[in-house]
Amino acid sequence: MAEYGISTGQRVAVIWDRSSPVEALKSLVDKLQELAGDESHVSVENIDQLLQSAHKESSFDVVLSGLVPGSTTLHNTEILAEIARILRPGGQVLLKEPVETTSVHESKVKTAAKLCSTLTLSGLVEVKELQKESLTPEEVQSVQEHLGYQSDSLVSIQVTGKKPNFEVGSSTQLKLSFPRKSALSEKPAVDPNAAKLWTLSASDMNDDGMDLIDSDELLDPEDLKKPDPSSLRTASCGEGAKRKACKNCTCGLAEELEQEKAKEQRRSQPKSACGNCYLGDAFRCASCPYLGMPAFKPGEKILLSEKNLHDA
Repeated sequence: MAEYGISTGQRVAVIWDRSSPVEALKSLVDKLQELAGDESHVSVENIDQLLQSAHKESSFDVVLSGLVPGSTTLHNTEILAEIARILRPGGQVLLKEPVETTSVHESKVKTAAKLCSTLTLSGLVEVKELQKESLTPEEVQSVQEHLGYQSDSLVSIQVTGKKPNFEVGSSTQLKLSFPRKSALSEKPAVDPNAAKLWTLSASDMNDDGMDLIDSDELLDPEDLKKPDPSSLRTASCGEGAKRKACKNCTCGLAEELEQEKAKEQRRSQPKSACGNCYLGDAFRCASCPYLGMPAFKPGEKILLSEKNLHDA
């Protein structure tokens, strides 16, 4: 039993399933009780009832699962997470499980790498494979009877892992050293030579030996010419049988088309024959298209509806 790493006084949990032979389970528990030194230090739990058990967090120093000779226990993610929960910080888990030597699609039996990965994702550290051996004839029969699974590439492996030396959700205060406020308020020293390079005085500006660049000399005659509006238009703007500005037009074609549309509307408006249309109905002719409309200022833009034009 030395390979289990159990010492006197430690609390041990033994997890079994329906594939575990009763006599082999009883023999294993007796040996563990003798090793732990007290019957109350060894708890036996069925894997199907583990999630409903009343075990508190950090209850056991060692958890043994699937180690009953002749058993073929499979451990899912929920079972491994529960094992990690009931383990004390620094506690050890040792389990045995049949695995596939080759990856099989949608197989209920994991590979050795998948089993170690699942243990790590359950919160355990220092996960490693201890030994790998072929299934005994009793274990092959157990796999077929209790798991309903048959394969020629199955082997049995033992894997161990530890719970970190802290509880899940635990917190501690970090000891951080911050600089003194006086040190933060102090301005860094400036190198006088560096400051002199970036400082211009009045004498420097009047120095005949200093070449100053005239900003006007940076512009070429071509830069001063006003660009032709047509050159600012995109290749597709205004093309086609019907002139139409492109979306988000920035070349001025949209404004130009709006002005042409406004001019066309003004030309379509009827002209006054007497010049008194703006004064109101009392001064308007019998055939005036503005009859019934309020007076307006001279030159004010008045749009007539199709109905008014038709009546006129």
